[in-house]
Amino acid sequence: MSLSVHGDDHFMKQACKEAEAAFEASEIPVGAVVVCENKIIARDHNRVEQLNDATAHAEMLALTAAQNYLASKYLNECTLFVTLEPCSMCAGGLFWTRIGRVVIGTPDKTRGFSRYNKEIIHPGTTLQFGVMANECEILIKDFFRKIRGN
Repeated sequence: MSLSVHGDDHFMKQACKEAEAAFEASEIPVGAVVVCENKIIARDHNRVEQLNDATAHAEMLALTAAQNYLASKYLNECTLFVTLEPCSMCAGGLFWTRIGRVVIGTPDKTRGFSRYNKEIIHPGTTLQFGVMANECEILIKDFFRKIRGN
């Protein structure tokens, strides 16, 4: 099986690069990219500490950048690739943008939206879990080991 330049693995690798940047900046390593017509139109990572803003999650920042790029509040033709399952706040943002598809690396069993309300995602949005799940999970676990000194 060959890797397509425009396949889900390719775009999740780009989200992982954003997560690695967050890790290096001592932010919880979550990365997100928004893709439209096989082109990355927005990318970001968690910046909560850097911006001193509890809402500066990778998903929210990438959604805002994508809306600005397209000059549209709706992203129904776009796909969000995110390394960790979005929290309820970010899921709300996904709902309001009407994003077409969300590809999630690894679930967040403690704060992910699906733990609380699976129907918070817009009914027109397709969800896919598990793309590069192992790589995404390792990055999160390594971060928390580092900050806890384990």
